[in-house]
Amino acid sequence: SHPSLCPPGIKCGGVLSAPSGNFSSPNFPGLYPYETECMWLIVVAEGSSVLLSFSHFELEYHAACAYDYLQVYNGAARDQGNLLGTFCGRSPPPPFSSAWHVMAVVFRSDRHVAKHGFAAAYRKDACGGQLTGLSGEITSPRYPESYPNDAECRWSIGGASGPLTLVFADFQVEGGQGCGFDYVALFDGPTAAAPRLGRYCGSTRPPRTVSSAPHLLVLFKSDFNIGGRGFKAHFYSAGECQEVFTAVRGNLSSPRYPNFYPNNLKCQWSIQLPPGYRVKVFFLDMELEGRSSLTGGCDYDHLAAFDGGAENGSLLGRWCGRENPAPVTSRSNQLLLVLHTDRNTAKRGFSIAYVGVVPMNVSCTRTDFHIQIPVPSLAQLERNRIYLGTPSCAAQVVGGNFKIHTRFDTCGTESQKRNNTSIIISTLYIDFSVGDQEDVHQYEVQCEPKRKEASVSLIAGPDPSRLSQAENLVDAQQREGEATDAREIKGQDTSDIVFISICILAGLLMVIAVVGLVLL
Repeated sequence: SHPSLCPPGIKCGGVLSAPSGNFSSPNFPGLYPYETECMWLIVVAEGSSVLLSFSHFELEYHAACAYDYLQVYNGAARDQGNLLGTFCGRSPPPPFSSAWHVMAVVFRSDRHVAKHGFAAAYRKDACGGQLTGLSGEITSPRYPESYPNDAECRWSIGGASGPLTLVFADFQVEGGQGCGFDYVALFDGPTAAAPRLGRYCGSTRPPRTVSSAPHLLVLFKSDFNIGGRGFKAHFYSAGECQEVFTAVRGNLSSPRYPNFYPNNLKCQWSIQLPPGYRVKVFFLDMELEGRSSLTGGCDYDHLAAFDGGAENGSLLGRWCGRENPAPVTSRSNQLLLVLHTDRNTAKRGFSIAYVGVVPMNVSCTRTDFHIQIPVPSLAQLERNRIYLGTPSCAAQVVGGNFKIHTRFDTCGTESQKRNNTSIIISTLYIDFSVGDQEDVHQYEVQCEPKRKEASVSLIAGPDPSRLSQAENLVDAQQREGEATDAREIKGQDTSDIVFISICILAGLLMVIAVVGLVLL
């Protein structure tokens, strides 16, 4: 809680619960006192919103409003994720409509320079209003109880920097052919004169809607009988909160990062790479609201990753708080990241880098490397852009695969000892460079000859300063193709047969020599 810091006898802050009312800075229209902090909490009936407007506004000016200021919060909590704006000087704040039935207004003055302050009015809006901010929530009157008859509500959403996305979480409105009775209509602009995006009724949730401009109008109408539960919908700025990535590498972050993210968000980032690729995500920074003290789970703000392009895909992970998750790799060429935030307690958010992992099967014998990469995953590359050790050891195209089959004594391979185990290593280069822009991915290929076990690790790819730690990229999926090629590799593995034959021949010669000595 933040108590009012006001000289005795001066009215400052409080809870305003009437359907409408007025409030002003202390001493208005006289000069407000120094070193004062006031907080007004406006609470109207649940299911309604608060409409706030200013008739007079004059505070000490500063470019960043660091001295005297007024702040408007979308909700009860003084939380950066709820902040609708900070204001000072002579320019009055715009009219505000809360995203739910609570709004907070905070006034603060320092020890120097007093002005005349402000005068404000508020009223309960049973339905509709002007909605601003990066995100918010809309509900039909009395939701989730049955909405009233003969209602007409208009929510004009604006103030975002880009297109807006509207998602319905619940929807039950009287149905009928052509939606002629009760309905929700969406318009691609601030008024009903804008192009209509859709008209909906019944119990099927409307599809996700994205406006073409930073304005969207939601119109709800009910007739004289037969109602329903109504609807609940979320809106958010599509530019910061709804993106699709198709490049082989990239970076993304929560809205407003590294500043506090907004509350009441559901953001989706879809990474869609060419067939054959997998998506590997690296968490560079993360600070979300912490775990629930009751359940120990990420029940409040959280980030989740799904394999594929939808939330019904396999869950790869769910994180919150100040976790430092290990890199996550998809099993397909698509990965979906979803951020949920609730109505309070925002944090810094997260920063993520991702890279497309080229799928490959790597195996070895006691003398050879076998590397196989599906052609569709590198369809844009010539075979000489894929080589082991040196450009002279380029891949060959065999069937539908790029293949490299080479002996350990060629192609820049070398022997090393790691953890008292002798291994053979080389570097696989995949050159994505275009013109003067160099972009070469490097994978370290390893073989333990005694066990004939191979592995491959990413050692240099996009933005190597951030992706410096080599991560093992061989998993069960990569090994699936090995069974298919086992017959081919077995046929090629003549070196093992020769080695065993020599051992048997040497043993026979030794037995003959011992027998000869005994007979002599």
